[in-house]
Amino acid sequence: MRLQYIVIEGVIGAGKTSLTTLMAERFGGRVLLEQHEENPFLPDFYRDPRHFAFSTQMFFLLSRYRQQQEIPQRDLFHELLIADYLFAKDRIFASLTLDERELSLYDKVAKLLERDIPPPDLVVYLQSSTERLMANIRQRNRSYEKPIAEDYIRNLNEAYNRFFFNYAATPLLVVNSTAIDFVHNAEDFENLTAQLSRPISGVQYYSPVK
Repeated sequence: MRLQYIVIEGVIGAGKTSLTTLMAERFGGRVLLEQHEENPFLPDFYRDPRHFAFSTQMFFLLSRYRQQQEIPQRDLFHELLIADYLFAKDRIFASLTLDERELSLYDKVAKLLERDIPPPDLVVYLQSSTERLMANIRQRNRSYEKPIAEDYIRNLNEAYNRFFFNYAATPLLVVNSTAIDFVHNAEDFENLTAQLSRPISGVQYYSPVK
């Protein structure tokens, strides 16, 4: 694998962190993981989205920026970095949760920050159904995720699809992950890594046949 910086993306419950970790273990890379647990506003947001949306979003934006600033300081013993989030996707959440004035302020801050963000060599988007995402969320049983409503995940899923349908900043691999389990099924993981070993330019789609 000649890529140096790969981003795994997907809606909450898509399995992006699990795949990021598995790929790093396979290819000897290091990981850059989103620190959801560090956001003190997140549990309150899931209980009362309107009241805590702006605080939650700004914390995530600044936290992700801080992490991204560490990317140029690459570990000399690893040639590959794999992250479980794309910085630009932050606006997906902002557009769904912030009102017009909040979003205007958010955009001004985000545009200043994104100038310093290094682009990945490849983005892998794990596209899944809302039903599968909800099942995964319930299965992992995180306390702060229990209040998440299915309508929220459905709207978020649609927003992600729109975002990546128009995404052209880097090469993009869209993976239909609804019917695969790369964590517990070794064949699914091997097939996906084989796909990643091939040259990818523009937008490509991977839909495994079961």
